[in-house]
Parts: sequence; C-alpha cells; structure tokens
Amino acid sequence: MTMIPLRPDALELYDTTLRDGARQTGISLTVHDRIRMLGQIDSLGVGFIEGGSPGATPLDKEFFAQAAHVPLRSASLVAFGPIRRPGAAAADDPQVAALREAGTRFVTVAAPAHDLHVSQVLRTSLDENLMMLSQTVRHLVAEGRRVIVDAEHYFDGFVRNPAYALEVVRTAAEAGARTVVLCDTNGGMLPDWIGDAISGAASLGVDLGVQCHNDSGCAVANSLAALGAGAVHVQGAVNGYGERAGSTDLTTLIPDLQLKYGWPVVTSEQLSGLTHAARAIGEITAQPVAPRQPYVGESAFAHRGGLRAAAVKVNNDLYQHVDPRSVGNDMRMLISDMAGRANIQVKGAQLGLDLADRATAGEVAEAVREREARGYAYEAADASFELLVKRMRGELAARPFTVVGWWVLTEQQGDDPDAEAPTEAVVRLLADGSYRVCAGEGSGPVNALDQALRRALGGVYPQVRSYELVDYRVRLLGAVRGTDATVRARIDTVCGGLTWTTVGVGENVIEASWEALVEAFLYGLVKGYGSTAPHAL
Repeated sequence: MTMIPLRPDALELYDTTLRDGARQTGISLTVHDRIRMLGQIDSLGVGFIEGGSPGATPLDKEFFAQAAHVPLRSASLVAFGPIRRPGAAAADDPQVAALREAGTRFVTVAAPAHDLHVSQVLRTSLDENLMMLSQTVRHLVAEGRRVIVDAEHYFDGFVRNPAYALEVVRTAAEAGARTVVLCDTNGGMLPDWIGDAISGAASLGVDLGVQCHNDSGCAVANSLAALGAGAVHVQGAVNGYGERAGSTDLTTLIPDLQLKYGWPVVTSEQLSGLTHAARAIGEITAQPVAPRQPYVGESAFAHRGGLRAAAVKVNNDLYQHVDPRSVGNDMRMLISDMAGRANIQVKGAQLGLDLADRATAGEVAEAVREREARGYAYEAADASFELLVKRMRGELAARPFTVVGWWVLTEQQGDDPDAEAPTEAVVRLLADGSYRVCAGEGSGPVNALDQALRRALGGVYPQVRSYELVDYRVRLLGAVRGTDATVRARIDTVCGGLTWTTVGVGENVIEASWEALVEAFLYGLVKGYGSTAPHAL
C-alpha cells in the first residue's frame, strides 16, 4: 500500500515567479507586467509572493511602490535581498535599507550555506558570514519584519561540509528567522538524497522550507521528498520558470499535493483556476505553457489512437489520472491518421456534432486518414475538422460564400533586399447571391489576401471585420525539403474571446495559406461569430 506523508500543520506555498522566475532566458518583465501577474499568482492561493529585490534595480523598487496599492486575497508580498556586506553594519547597508523601505511585512534574505561559496565568492571568512547573517536577521526583526532566510547552496554545502551548513541554519534560527529555506541552488539533487539533509536540520528549532531548481529534472520530486522529510514551506514558480532549467513548477506541485496526497493546500475554486492562471501568465511572459506540461498543458489530457479512444468513450478515468476539470483543463480527443470510429465519435460529441451513427463515423474516419496522408493535420485544427464533417453531411450546400478565383502579385524593383516589395491581391467570390471583386494590399501575400477577402465579404457580412488573425504558421512536410516541398499552413483566428484554428495544404505555400484563410472566415460565419446568429444552412 502506498504511504502518503502526513500533511504539515501549517504548510506554506511561496511563489518566486516575479524574481527567480523572471531570470529565465527570454523573460523580460516591465513593472506593468509584474502588476498584472501579481493578481494571477494570488488567485492560485499561495501564501507568499516574492516580488523582487528592491535594492537591486529601480524597476524592482518601482514595482513595490505600485504593488503596495494592489489588494491581495491570499498572499503576502515579500521583498528579497542579500545579507549585509562584509565589513559593514546591517543598519547602514543600502540593500538591507531597501528591504526595510519596501514596506512589506515579510522579507527574505539570502545567505550562502556552502563553505566554498563563502570563501571564493563572498571572499570572507566562515565566521564573518555567520556574523553577517545573524546581524542582518536581528536588525530586520528589530525593525518589525518577519524574516525568511534562504540558505543558498545548502544541499551541496551539506554534502561537502555538513557541520557548517547546519551552523548557518542554527545561526539564522537563533537570530530570529521564522523560516530557513534549504536551497538546491544548482538543481543537482535527487529525491533519495534530500531526506538526510532535511533531517539533519530538523532539530535546530526553526521551521524548514525547501527551494529546488530543476537541473536534474527532479525539482517537483525533490520538493515532495523534502515535504515528506519534514519541511513545512516550499518555494516554486508558475510554469516552472527560473534560471537555467527552471525551478519547482507550482502548477504541478499544487495539484500533486491536493489531488494525490489529499492535502487541502488551496480551495477547489483556486485549483480549478490553475490552468487559466498558468496560461495567462504564459502570455504575459511570452513563455507559453508547454503543451506537455502536466495538468495545465494542452496535451495533458489529450488522447490519440483507436483503442484509447474506445476506452475513454467507455470511462474517461481509464486513461486520465485526474479529472481535467479539477484544474480547469479539458479532455481533448486528437483527430489523426490513427483515428478510428471511436475517436471520431468522441471528438464529434465534444464539438456538438451528431456522429453516433457508426457508418457515418467510419466514413469520416476514413476521410481523415486519407487527407492526413496528404499532409492535413486535424489535431489542433478543430475548425477545419468540423467543416470537413459538415461538408460530408451536406450541411454546407448553402454556404455563406463561394470563391470564384483569386490572384496575388508581389513586385520588387532591383535586387536591393531592403527595397519595398508591395503586394497586391484580388479576390472574386459569390456572397449572398452577389458577385464581388475586391483588391487588397498588404505586407505580404497572406496579408494582402486577408485584406482582399475581408473587403469582399465585409459588405455582406460586416461581422468579418471583427475576425482577427493572431497566428500563422507554415511547416514543410515529408522527406523533400526543397522549394517544391508540400507545405501545411495553420491559422489561428480570434473573435470576441473565441479562438479557432484552420489548416490548408499544398505544394504552393500561398495556395495552402489561402485554403486555411478561407476556412477561417467560412467557419466564423457558419458558427455566427461576431453576429447574433449563425449563417442559415
């Protein structure tokens, strides 16, 4: 029987996204970005949000000034900084002063617990490091702050010199720290190595926390091991952001604790908002949630293949470890060249299509296999799949428009690569019984075609003006990678908070893009997006 650790009496979740997470390659946050993220992180139910280092940059200082006016429902804002410098008084150190002036009740100070880090990086003695730590904590406590100490490089330091690593923890405890966080700063630990280092510090009279980086791929597992060994405080970042390979992913850790251990660490409402918050923060950071990210990724509950689809159709739990709705996610049935009748029926039900008839579902499955052999991919193009089904069932006979023809021309004078190359497109179509010819100009062929199609349809269906193309991707297919290769184009379109994806395939990249573009407008009109009712079929 699997043994589940006992829940600590007062388990604390501490978020580091705004400071340590912001050190990830590719993330650059403005003060406005951080303020927007603050509310999203607070919605997760964490107890602490580390806002940054007010003594490090003017941006961090400005953030704390603005964040003081942001009401938080669950979390306390925390300012982070180093202990005093060697040879200085804590009261006179400018970075310690910045911690006082940040205006937060809680502050976290970082002190090395690795003897080599002290001697080779701080270039001071081991005793001086302990004095720096003690005096900084005592000063901040005397100023009315509740102090958390990050014992940096603790686990590596414990392996090399356990007596000194433990002395750092003892010094912090005796100076008045409320919590000492044992940090796997290099991220190289494994779960089986965590317990001894935690247990060694358990008798020092202070609550212990853990902060794990993910360089060994074990940050979440190491955090769970630390909690099982007696830690009561755990740090991590949304989506596992952090320097190098990142840190403990709170969007994995929180549901692990709540859904696997049964520990009530957040409310069910907060847990059900997990996916939304993770993706919203991913958009702000320009580091989107990875599709395979546990619990919150688009593929976390995606199913592909005939046998699995049949099993899921009978009982969702046969291939899902938790209910995706518990974390605000959804089950996805992927339509691919592996698609069988069961896949098609489950996917149809999700899209509101009646495919209960076995013969019809089998015909659709065969059509999908044939088209995907030519390069189409319906896994992430639900709109094109729905249009395919409607065509096969004769539901697009009275389609809102029919393309008669189109052309596009890009002209560049001379061989100067920096010279402008204007693009013009013309679209001819029938819409609501009228013949329409419209031209469009753009920054490239697809943009010009988009403008021409939008103008041609706009006089009949004004709602298309609210359709926004937000993403366009092209991929070469097959073994041939030359200029004559088959290509697949995908377009994401947004209207009123709704997003749909369409796909086109061809040996001509413009032809493939045009197909995806036409499908995008056709789907929006068929569904009635941007208007009060769908087009009458």
